[in-house]
Amino acid sequence: MQFDKELDARGLSCPLPILKTKKALADLTSGQVLKVTATDPGSIKDMQAFANQTGNPLLETSEENKDYVFYLKKK
Repeated sequence: MQFDKELDARGLSCPLPILKTKKALADLTSGQVLKVTATDPGSIKDMQAFANQTGNPLLETSEENKDYVFYLKKK
């Protein structure tokens, strides 16, 4: 999937991946896509909840070599 900005949140635990995601999304314009890579298993539920609460669609979630990869689109 194509993305406009990438955030490496590996090694961070809750709530840091979400806080950094929120900050990274603030730098994007509407319609741009942010790729987030995290290692915290809790980030799966957290990213979905974050997307639902903020209205920024979670386009895709995957797991690659124990990393969790998320693609969020700025509303």
